[in-house]
Amino acid sequence: MKIIVCIKQVPDTTEIKINPDGTLKRDGVPSIMNPDDKAALEFALRLKDEYGAHVSVLSMGPVQAKVMLNEALAMGADEAVLLSDRAFAGSDTWATSTALAGALKSMEYDLILTGRQAIDGDTAQVGPQIAEHLQLPHISYVKQVELKNGVYHVKRQFEDRYQILKANGPLLLTVLQDANTPRYMNVNRLVDATSDDRVVVKTVNDIVVDLTQIGLKGSPTKVKATFNKEFNSERNVVEVNADEAVELIIAKLKERHII
Repeated sequence: MKIIVCIKQVPDTTEIKINPDGTLKRDGVPSIMNPDDKAALEFALRLKDEYGAHVSVLSMGPVQAKVMLNEALAMGADEAVLLSDRAFAGSDTWATSTALAGALKSMEYDLILTGRQAIDGDTAQVGPQIAEHLQLPHISYVKQVELKNGVYHVKRQFEDRYQILKANGPLLLTVLQDANTPRYMNVNRLVDATSDDRVVVKTVNDIVVDLTQIGLKGSPTKVKATFNKEFNSERNVVEVNADEAVELIIAKLKERHII
């Protein structure tokens, strides 16, 4: 079994900064592996533990993303590929999924896993878009996945219920952050990954892609404006008994159409 996990390096959400053109400012900002993607990687590694699968991780980003890919190798991934080229800069979800799909076309896989969404965009679009580019069936909001007699048994979460699906591969699954608890890195694997520089870096010339569909120019969505959230510190202090307090709170909630 060959599994590919698409992972993304994202800025620490407490340190997000925006460039004038609306893109994220990443220089000097602490970065982490996207939590949903780490949960997807954990599922891949559990399948590897049970069935002896080969696990590859694929990412698109600047060279600094090697740090995250080394983390994935230290967790147990067998191969790491990084798409890094100025041609990819400023990609929206469509351009990102186009580039990733272009790389995946030259890779072998039985199963592709991604996180449900990235914490720096919250669109939940890239995974399903990759599946559409590759003409693969896909299941989103995955809470649990098991392989039984060659068939994937997938537990999909809804707001008020679960859905159990069975699917044959190849297919793509997008995984929820709380689907599992990712394992820690293995120190020996981390040393091997960093000392041998095992991350394979590919440029736009190494993948099958239409150059008009990638990067900022190939992105159909544009950021019109960005701004920081303003916090209103206005407050009223009222000293009343418990019964009056309940009535006051209910009135205020109705006034703001919360209830």
